[in-house]
Amino acid sequence: MPSTAEALRLASSFVASAEEEKSRELILALLEHTAAPFSRDQFHPGHITCTALVLHPDGRRVLLVHHHRLRRWLLPGGHVEPSDSTLSDAARREAVEETAVRIALGGTARLAGMDVHGIPARKGEPFHLHHDLIFTLNAESGDITCTDEAPEVAWCEIDEVERYGLPASIICAFHRVAVR
Repeated sequence: MPSTAEALRLASSFVASAEEEKSRELILALLEHTAAPFSRDQFHPGHITCTALVLHPDGRRVLLVHHHRLRRWLLPGGHVEPSDSTLSDAARREAVEETAVRIALGGTARLAGMDVHGIPARKGEPFHLHHDLIFTLNAESGDITCTDEAPEVAWCEIDEVERYGLPASIICAFHRVAVR
């Protein structure tokens, strides 16, 4: 399981844009003032999640999934599991589970963005916040597959972000890392 110290180090050293600064402050507060920031059972004030901004080998496209529950295009990602060694491993695992993408070995994942957003209530879970850390990963190839969790998957170029209705946090992270 990743450590709170790892998360604090990443969030503290991240140079947030003006749009990301409030999320950065909320993530730091969560990490500093809650006992179980990675527990999916901590609903108040929420918990850490990890997202993968997977770059296509050409560096110009990013992997998207059509989220089955939220019914919108997003990056692959989800909850931190006890088996995850690091926070970027959580993002990597989620991307592979959701899309079967092959992530290049040897490259280091880096924090590319952060966002705090609401998750609607459902089966035994109240409305809560996901304090999301967005990690850049590199795909070995363009091969991806639809899954039960991601019934649609796509590679999106930087000039297509409006077509997919992506949140500002994803667009900001994509601009930060995309090759032009």
